[in-house]
Amino acid sequence: MERLADRVILAWGVKRVALAALAGAFGVLALPPFGFFAAMFVSFTLLVWLIDGSAAAPESGLIGRLWPSFAVGWLFGFGYFVAGLWWLGHALMIDAEAFAWALPLAILGLPAVLAIFYGVAAALARTMWSDGMGRIAALAASFGLLEWLRSVLFTGFPWNAVGYGMTPVPLMMQSAHVIGIMGITSLSVFIFAAPALLGTRQGAKLGLSLAALLFAVHIGYGAYILFGPQPAPAPDSKSPVIRLVQPMIEQTAKMDNDADRAAIFEKHLKLSVEPPKDGGRKPDIIVWPETSIPFILTDNQDALSRIADTLDDNQILIAGAVRVEDMGPGNPPRYYNSIYVIDGRGQIAGAADKVHLVPFGEYVPFESILDDFGIQNVVEMPGGFSPAATRQLLTLPTGIKFYPLVCYEIIFPDEMTGDLGVANAILNVTNDAWFGATPGPYQHFQQARLRAVETGLPLIRNGNSGISAIVNARGEVIAGLGLNETGFVDATIESFGAQRDPGYPRQTYFWLLEILLFAIALVSRLGFVFKQN
Repeated sequence: MERLADRVILAWGVKRVALAALAGAFGVLALPPFGFFAAMFVSFTLLVWLIDGSAAAPESGLIGRLWPSFAVGWLFGFGYFVAGLWWLGHALMIDAEAFAWALPLAILGLPAVLAIFYGVAAALARTMWSDGMGRIAALAASFGLLEWLRSVLFTGFPWNAVGYGMTPVPLMMQSAHVIGIMGITSLSVFIFAAPALLGTRQGAKLGLSLAALLFAVHIGYGAYILFGPQPAPAPDSKSPVIRLVQPMIEQTAKMDNDADRAAIFEKHLKLSVEPPKDGGRKPDIIVWPETSIPFILTDNQDALSRIADTLDDNQILIAGAVRVEDMGPGNPPRYYNSIYVIDGRGQIAGAADKVHLVPFGEYVPFESILDDFGIQNVVEMPGGFSPAATRQLLTLPTGIKFYPLVCYEIIFPDEMTGDLGVANAILNVTNDAWFGATPGPYQHFQQARLRAVETGLPLIRNGNSGISAIVNARGEVIAGLGLNETGFVDATIESFGAQRDPGYPRQTYFWLLEILLFAIALVSRLGFVFKQN
């Protein structure tokens, strides 16, 4: 191990560049659809050794001394994000004539920008670097901080945070309920990087013992939650049956203005009225995916009448749709990516609009400037979508309350605020047909499951092409449909089990953990400097 560490530490030139990028790319095997979390041990062990060898001339200024570490972290991040996000290019190729030019920006440009966060994390860790366990703590604290910044800066994009590599199955998800995915990220980096101590022997016994203890607690807590005493479900003699309709409409058909929109609408209706399997009860709540209604519903009374004819009087339809708001004479209308609640009489009983829009997908930042360069939304909508000012709970006529999240809103832990405490479940509608049969939909689904575990709320998730599922508060799939399947699935609310206590101050625990890791790193650094002098 020491010989291998020496070779990595002393690697230079092209070999060093390749090692850093490949180390990051290899770590993606820990993410869906692979879930091989052990890959991260290789990635972060190599990263520690590469930072060990990131020396600069003593006479260099601060930037000069940190630049080699930044470069290693950036290369690591670039490999990680290219390997983990290449599938974004699939969305551009759906309308290749208009967007093929942007393919390099999606596959290489976005990873290059995101990799800056990992470069800064490596450079920050280097300022507290020592020869023992302290440098592992420094790297863990720095990655935790920069991953959090990645989730909030410039509208945020926390996709594939390192912590997701430590949560491939429900057994390994439960810690998120206490410390959140960002807390898991910090601890994961410490655990994943600990084998690097074997290569230098400094602090190996203490560091590896602590990493093993943290991993054991992580697994043990998951086992306790999943297999320990279970709370009794709330008594309810007639729990509602929820049906998820997954129509599998090709994205090209959804974008084609000449497509038979009536046929698309009828396919949703047909799946909604299919008889229950195995002689079960008819659904009380039917859920359609994001933008499933292929026209402006409020302008189409016939569609509302058709819904009324299809539903029973006591049934409720929840459907994704584009909502338009008239802004008065002389002003263009505003469009919202919305969710409607429609009762059995075909009346709209509630609506919620998307708050966190996708940059360049649903709106163009600095549109007045970028429009001159011909840069437009991937989603064709005059002026793009408008964001809702606040998030509104969806309250059904029966009194059930859903916390609505449209598409990638569910990847943001900080979005889970406001009225979350009075919601009965999280509702997430999406359309991952943009990304085809790539890792993207699997990664999206895993992040959705983690929100259920974090909040202690069940998740109702419906995607046009999948993955659609009803997930309990422990991240376990109760019922669902796989990627690119067509059909429906029914499940009762009682299948979710009892709601978990959502009261843990996850953000507080995360910052306390960050302070502790930074403290360990700084104490180790001071001891290292004292020993050298």
